[in-house]
Amino acid sequence: MFRTLLIANRGEVAARVVRTAKRMGIRTVLPVSAADQDQQWLHEVDEVVPIGPAPAARSYLDQDALLEVARHTGATAVHPGWGFLAENAVFAARCEAVGLTFVGPSAKHMLEMGDKSLARATMRGLGLDPIPGSRAPVSTLAEAHDVAASIGYPVLLKAVAGGGGRGMRGVETPEHLEAAYTQAAAEAVASFGDGRLYLERRILRGRHVEVQILADHFGTCLALGERECSMQRRHQKVVEEGPSPGLSHEERQRILPLVADVVRRTGYVGAGTVEMLLDQQGTAWFMEMNTRLQVEHAVTEALTGLDLVELQLRIAARQRLTLTQADIKVSGHAMEWRINAEDPDADFRPSPGLVRELSFPSGDGIRVDTHLTSGDRVPPNYDAMIAKLIIHGSDRADALRRSAAALQSTVVEGVKTNLSLHQRIVSWPPFVAGDYDTTSLEHDLMGA
Repeated sequence: MFRTLLIANRGEVAARVVRTAKRMGIRTVLPVSAADQDQQWLHEVDEVVPIGPAPAARSYLDQDALLEVARHTGATAVHPGWGFLAENAVFAARCEAVGLTFVGPSAKHMLEMGDKSLARATMRGLGLDPIPGSRAPVSTLAEAHDVAASIGYPVLLKAVAGGGGRGMRGVETPEHLEAAYTQAAAEAVASFGDGRLYLERRILRGRHVEVQILADHFGTCLALGERECSMQRRHQKVVEEGPSPGLSHEERQRILPLVADVVRRTGYVGAGTVEMLLDQQGTAWFMEMNTRLQVEHAVTEALTGLDLVELQLRIAARQRLTLTQADIKVSGHAMEWRINAEDPDADFRPSPGLVRELSFPSGDGIRVDTHLTSGDRVPPNYDAMIAKLIIHGSDRADALRRSAAALQSTVVEGVKTNLSLHQRIVSWPPFVAGDYDTTSLEHDLMGA
């Protein structure tokens, strides 16, 4: 096992990785920007190294600086968390080139799955059907018109290198395709430096269901159940839960072993998430694969009792998974509520500032993942998420009851948060019934 681990990230995910590393006896090194250097939780880290000013491009995204910190501190492995460089194949390759173990898949697999068009082709060839659409990037507007006509409107234009809803446009009719194509390509270039687009059928009232997988170097690949992530605003997840209330028993029995087998045959190693879109007939279609730990991994941990960060580290250290698929038992129901420092009354504008008071409930079935305490500041430079409230119950009704009570007991003062939105969601009849899709939050609850 690694003696010293560099965590190339910040905030909640960095604190999450530190917690497991400490339990495993691994020394931790954390590069921090000027915006984060005064946070109280940093005393948990063995060595904190200033890395640069607040802008991420000059700190958390500075590959040269991160590699120099690793060299200087004697780190032998790098955990990238999520966001920033977590799915950057160049960074993964550079780590490997200097003898650092990147805690994640190979650069090759990052590239294969990061290119959404190539990922669709790969999965199709292995028997996991993608949403019907173009078999390669559409290189011209005329080609986009031809593909859209062949699969039928409405359609979605998506950035090949995309994520987080950027470089994505829905198109209802041929008349709207040109403007959407131009806008999506421009946004893709601005966000990812890659303006290539592909096109797929737009599944109306679809549900976002994802399968958590773990694969080692020795040919074992496990499916750790699924999560439902359909409560979204502007393609950003707000609430996740598991098991999915929208996935039938029959489709679950079909899709989980299929996903595990397909990922195994790609040779993929590490943690990953295969994202699916469930249509109104209940069939799950492949969308994309995320080659990293997900924000919502805690849902799977609550359901299975596993520590996914520990398993990531053991896999990266070339240890065999001692679990078999038969060992994976999903117990009860779990929900994760993302608490963001943002103002719901001002179009969810970020709300940085001093957190005067931060108080969470505790007790059986309640887990809080955060890096903040009262007196810390939320900087304006990064993602607005400040905490995750993870609730585990004996069944979905129990998880809902516990969630409602926990959300009501959570106190955040000094910055605006989306707690009021969560309190609406947890008692909203369609959510309570489990009858919702990726459009429900914006169009039905918030649009009402």
